[in-house]
Amino acid sequence: MSLLIRADGNSQIGTGHVMRCLALAQAWQTKYHNDTRMSPVFVIADKSPGLVARLSTEDLAVTHLQALAGSQEDAAQTIDQAQQIGAKWVVVDGYHFDAAYQQAIKAAGLRLLVIDDYGHAAHYYADIVLNQNIYASASFYPNREAYTRLLLGSQYVLLRREFWPWRGWQREIPPVGRKVLVTLGGSDPDNVTLKVVQALQQVEVEGLEARVVVGPANPHLSALQQVVSHSPGKIQLLTEVLNIPELMAWADVAISAGGSTCWELAFMGLPSLVLILAKNQQLVADGLAKNGLVINLGEQEKVQIIEISQCLDNLLRSHKNRIQLSQQGCALIDGRGSERVEKTIRSERLNLRSVSEQDCELLWHWVNEPGVRQSAFQSEYIAWEEHIQWFSKKLADPHCFHFIALNDENIPVGQIRFDVEGTEAEVDVSLDTTKRGAGYGALLISLGVEKLIRQTFITVIHSWVKLENKASIRAFTKAEFTLHESGLVKQHQCVHLRWKNNGQFK
Repeated sequence: MSLLIRADGNSQIGTGHVMRCLALAQAWQTKYHNDTRMSPVFVIADKSPGLVARLSTEDLAVTHLQALAGSQEDAAQTIDQAQQIGAKWVVVDGYHFDAAYQQAIKAAGLRLLVIDDYGHAAHYYADIVLNQNIYASASFYPNREAYTRLLLGSQYVLLRREFWPWRGWQREIPPVGRKVLVTLGGSDPDNVTLKVVQALQQVEVEGLEARVVVGPANPHLSALQQVVSHSPGKIQLLTEVLNIPELMAWADVAISAGGSTCWELAFMGLPSLVLILAKNQQLVADGLAKNGLVINLGEQEKVQIIEISQCLDNLLRSHKNRIQLSQQGCALIDGRGSERVEKTIRSERLNLRSVSEQDCELLWHWVNEPGVRQSAFQSEYIAWEEHIQWFSKKLADPHCFHFIALNDENIPVGQIRFDVEGTEAEVDVSLDTTKRGAGYGALLISLGVEKLIRQTFITVIHSWVKLENKASIRAFTKAEFTLHESGLVKQHQCVHLRWKNNGQFK
């Protein structure tokens, strides 16, 4: 199954929409082991050479539209492209994809994910709406279809592949900061970068170094080069940057726009000053500042150069403030949002329904499948009469939540059962032998957990898995279970995996 991504980037709107879609595309590529037949395709309206070059380095195809962005002709051409590549899912990211646009995509029989920031559309027809912001709320989407699923909050922040190796990295905070990273987005049409460079020239911290990232759509590069060449300080301009995590690791403080880069800085634990460059950045900057993740300098046109230099000087000299900002950022962003969103898209291939009396024989065949018996703690064959008695008891038990998973062809592919006691549960899961290896295991577990959490007040879910059952252990860890301990269960070496409810589902 291929994926079509519809997003735009230029000197006026910046590159943030395309770059966060790139993070999702990379997660998709990773899942399908970079199989070119499954590789996402980008459809963009603007011919931006810098963006096209960036996507090409990721082996991603780019198609250009011959239509006004967000128009019905845009929708028609996007649908045509999706059908040509065999995509079942379309991802759109941009404020010009209104209700009519979404309705057209859905009417063509395509699944739709809308990446949003503030509820810009009058109505949402998407299958999934993703709002990764700290302030995200269901109240932004009162007018949506009954089937529309909301993914809200910073656990879904889309970070690109270059950040993934930095999960768990610990930043060292020096007593005095001397290294400053400036990154004001891919375009910066108002040349706020110049104002920041001028502020850097006024900072009196000894040994100050600054690296200034100039995005691919920035029209002011030559002017900036001229100013920096006459600067008395150590200021370096960087273009075509692909190692942004390394730059963030190098820096002690960042000055950033209030866009998606803020999430990257938070993940890297880099204390930051934020300038609001566009109206859609106001909520992000305010939300991050309110939660102690950044220092919000406000709207760029209202901020004087001297204010920027003074705030930067204070932060570079305040060890305590930098520690607090760094810790808050790391606590908020775990760097797995891209995986979660990609997994959610794939999980739409599965649907869970409650077990009924008609499933008795199917479950009997599944439970006696040799692979299932081998992984069980009691491996003996289960007689039909014994199974009927067990099944009837479970069906009548109000503390047993048992589901059958169906694929998109409505064919049963597996089962998951939760036995609940108080606020904790134990899980049992298995797949039809013909459906193994298709990526269903972790998806089935994740969907089952979500369904259980929405029906109960469960806080912890336990699973005990034989040590040699590596496939099952991998499936549970991918479904965000953590290895807790190992030991003996009924004379078998096993591992104890545990899932804790941290408010993932809203």
